[in-house]
Amino acid sequence: MEKPRSEVVLYGTWASAYCTRVQLALKLKGIAYEYVEEDLTNKSESLLHYNPVHKKVPVLVHKGKPIAESLVILEYIDDCWNNSPNLLPLDPYQRAKVRFWANFYDQKIIPSSYAVVLSKGKEQENAIKEFNELLTVLEEGIEKDFSTKFPFNGEREALGFLDIVVGAHACNYRALEEAVAVVVEPKEHPAFLSWVTKLKEYPLMKETLPPHDKLAARMRERFSLAPKRNIATL
Repeated sequence: MEKPRSEVVLYGTWASAYCTRVQLALKLKGIAYEYVEEDLTNKSESLLHYNPVHKKVPVLVHKGKPIAESLVILEYIDDCWNNSPNLLPLDPYQRAKVRFWANFYDQKIIPSSYAVVLSKGKEQENAIKEFNELLTVLEEGIEKDFSTKFPFNGEREALGFLDIVVGAHACNYRALEEAVAVVVEPKEHPAFLSWVTKLKEYPLMKETLPPHDKLAARMRERFSLAPKRNIATL
């Protein structure tokens, strides 16, 4: 197994939103790191060594010690490098609320988007409906818990924990629509789409997200889909 050359090493893959999260956090904190691109069809000895339980990316190796799972890694980065900007709020109650909605996004929203991709016809229509219902819960919950101060609205200088968690995935939604179907109903979710638009315009997000065309092609290839046509763009 080849030894890492840097104190901080990220094992990831370019198309993974979970890996994008970690890259965003590292860049936001100004942490120098080595990036190792993994081929998930032929996983490296290093990846299997550092993440023997799940055998997947992302894995952050800090001073030879591995940390797995994107949400865990984000918290580790915030705790270990406690310089500004902080990813999580300092207030314990607000931190708990951010963690709650981050977990909701990962446990509810993302799996429901997979259900859309893996279905067709009436089943897909039902999956899209369920996805939008969950998105409504997210929007209403964020509005209730954070009021107008949260999430990122273009006025703050830096992204926060929930911006990173949601943005790394949701900012690619046009690629999903181009490859699969229109998933987010614009008239039903103006607040969510406004948030995502502002996140996409943030320079660090632009720099870190995978290329749109390359990602859409990857999605079509992965799910054996023909290119979609007449998809509206923001």
